Amino acid sequence: MRLISWNVNGLRACMNKGFMDFFKKIDADIFCIQESKMQKEQADFCFDGYYEYWNSAEKKGYSGVVILSKQKPLNVTYDMGIEHHDKEGRIICAEYDNFFLVNVYTPNSKRELERLEYRMHWEDDFRAYLKNLETIKPVIICGDLNVAHKEIDLKNPKTNRRNAGFTDEEREKMSELLQNGFIDTFRYFYPDLEGAYSWWSYMGKARENNTGWRIDYFLCSEILSDRLLDATIYPEVFGSDHCPVGLSIS
Repeated sequence: MRLISWNVNGLRACMNKGFMDFFKKIDADIFCIQESKMQKEQADFCFDGYYEYWNSAEKKGYSGVVILSKQKPLNVTYDMGIEHHDKEGRIICAEYDNFFLVNVYTPNSKRELERLEYRMHWEDDFRAYLKNLETIKPVIICGDLNVAHKEIDLKNPKTNRRNAGFTDEEREKMSELLQNGFIDTFRYFYPDLEGAYSWWSYMGKARENNTGWRIDYFLCSEILSDRLLDATIYPEVFGSDHCPVGLSIS
C-alpha cells in the first residue's frame, strides 16, 4: 500500500503547476493534502477512483486538509473535538481495517513566535488524541508537522535556533511524541541521511541550493514497524514550496 502526503500551499494554485501529473503518476492508495486553502464546493476538478474527504477552515483561503482514498474507510472523523482547536481545518482521521490514518496540518508558531504558546497546547492535546486512538488500533500520522526535529533535518540549524519550526520547545514536543510510541518512518530507514528536505523558502534560491527543512512526515505506531517497506521524499516534484513525502507498507 502506497500513501502520499503533500502540503500543496493552495490546491487550486498547485493544480496549475502540475499537481495532477504527479497524482496520476504516483497512483497512491491514499493521498493526503494539507493547506488546500479552499472549500470542496469551490473545486472544478475531481479525483476519479477516489473517495474524497475534506476539512476546510472557517476562514476562507486558509489551512484545510483532504484525504483521497481508493478504498472507502470504515469511518471518517474531523478535528480533535476541542472547540478552540477545531476551526482551522487541520485534522481528518480515516479508519481502516488495521490502522487509523490521521492527516494533520500542525499550526505554525509564526514570526516572533506569537503562536508558540498556543502551539504547545496543541501539541499536548494532539498527542493525547493520538494515544486515545491507539487504544483501539495502530495509528499512522502524516502531514506538515511544522517542525524540523533534529539538526540533520534542516540546512542551517545554528542560524535558525529560535525561529518557528526549530525552537527547543517545538523539537521537545516532537521528541515527546516519538518517545510515546511513534516512529519517524523516514529516519527509521535513513537515520543519517543529510540533505533530505521537504520544504524550501521561496526566497534566495533556497530550493535550487537545497537550503531546506524536513517538516513533512509519516509517523506510525511502533507496532507497525514490521509492516514498513520504505519512506520516500520527492524533492524533484514541484508545484508548492513543499514536496510530497510517501510511505509504503505491507
